[in-house]
Amino acid sequence: MKPAVEVSVVIPVYQSEATLRALTIRLLPVLRGIADNFEVIFVDDGSRDRSWQILKELQGENPDSVVAVRLMRNFGQHNAVMAGFHRARGNLVVTLDDDLQHPPEEITKLLTSLEQNDLDLVYGNYNRKQHASWRNFGSRLTVWFFQSIFKVHVTPTSFRAMRRDLVESILPYDRNFTIIDGLLAWSTQRIGEVEVEHHPRASGSSGYSIRKLLLQLMNVVTNFSLAPLQLVSVFGIVSSLAGLMLALYYIYRYFSNAVGVPGYASLIVTVLVTSGLQLLSLGIIGEYLGRVLLNINKKPQFIERKVLSGIQEPSEDYGNVRTPDQA
Repeated sequence: MKPAVEVSVVIPVYQSEATLRALTIRLLPVLRGIADNFEVIFVDDGSRDRSWQILKELQGENPDSVVAVRLMRNFGQHNAVMAGFHRARGNLVVTLDDDLQHPPEEITKLLTSLEQNDLDLVYGNYNRKQHASWRNFGSRLTVWFFQSIFKVHVTPTSFRAMRRDLVESILPYDRNFTIIDGLLAWSTQRIGEVEVEHHPRASGSSGYSIRKLLLQLMNVVTNFSLAPLQLVSVFGIVSSLAGLMLALYYIYRYFSNAVGVPGYASLIVTVLVTSGLQLLSLGIIGEYLGRVLLNINKKPQFIERKVLSGIQEPSEDYGNVRTPDQA
């Protein structure tokens, strides 16, 4: 029997043909210095370039340490990471991006902090983000909501190290709209962070557009909090009280013969404000209902098309994972 895997590294891949080989060349020596037995799990999230061809080559060159998973289509970064978690066998699990912005050499810092501070999860907190200013603003907004909802003081990033028990605690989650950091924060409060370097992208541009950042923000808020619905209730109460006070004011003015027929300006403003609040309320409620519908309809979290691995595993279903063809 092979010894137990000590460290698993999960890397979601999307349109990264230019960086995959350089990442692997830097990553494998780092892992050899950390553990005797390790694995690197690349999850190709529907790339349209040559990423899968390169992953096949890398797996063929390193059959005992590299696992390549190809998904049926693009499911999103967090869903791809979840697919990697289902394949990970290590006692410690690390996630990092495929664009070399996370230096593989910094993995040692995360694992050292995890052990020395007796934590379940450690984030790599960037000393200086190498992103565009608009994306940094979107990230800060998402982090603020995350910290407010989960009452934590760490900054979640995609550069993480965690214990296997924590990973296994979130594997039963088989719904769509996956937010890895929210699921992890639901499961433990033993969370820390350590400062790491953050390098500019080695090639290409980020796959996160403004629309995707807004969608991720919406996922964080609506998946783990009732705050938007509670805010709608507050708006309704405030609007009702304002309308009641305005009615009492006009009744008083009417009986004091101070005014005849009120002007149209206040009426139009009131109608526009209340109509806008009603539409906002319906939109928020509709967002929640839509997510419930998609989860009831079992929209797949991810589906594997192909798995290349040197380990022959028994056929097994993990929620939304489809049994793959083994290489």
